[in-house]
Amino acid sequence: MLDNMPRGTIVIEDIEVGMVRSLRKVVTDADIEMFAQVTTDHNPVHLDDDYAQDTIFAGRIAHGMLTAGLISAVIGEQLPGHGTVYMGQTLKFLAPVRPGDMVLAEVEVTAIDYARRRVTMETRCLVDGKKVLTGEATVLAPSGKFD
Repeated sequence: MLDNMPRGTIVIEDIEVGMVRSLRKVVTDADIEMFAQVTTDHNPVHLDDDYAQDTIFAGRIAHGMLTAGLISAVIGEQLPGHGTVYMGQTLKFLAPVRPGDMVLAEVEVTAIDYARRRVTMETRCLVDGKKVLTGEATVLAPSGKFD
């Protein structure tokens, strides 16, 4: 299930500090398996129930970068949206995401350099209101000027 805001682009001229965009997605077993295939990260903590039971997580967890990818989706599809270029991202993983968890991925504009078209955003993912990932992204936003 994916529940998100309308897709598109907010050009640098229309971005303001405090803007927030988000999406919600249930992380499924299929998502975890596809992520493992695409990235070749087959760590059994993500894929093997028996193995994962004996870890500190006491069960399977999603890849951290799968969760972080939801932040990328918000940035690339909503704020700023299409045409955005990622320049950097910090991540702190605070808690595991498990198959079946509903993740809320949010980005919030914290600073704007209009002359350089750079936008800094606080990024976070939550499960049941608890932060599971935090960080900061810097992006190059598209412009509406065609001069």
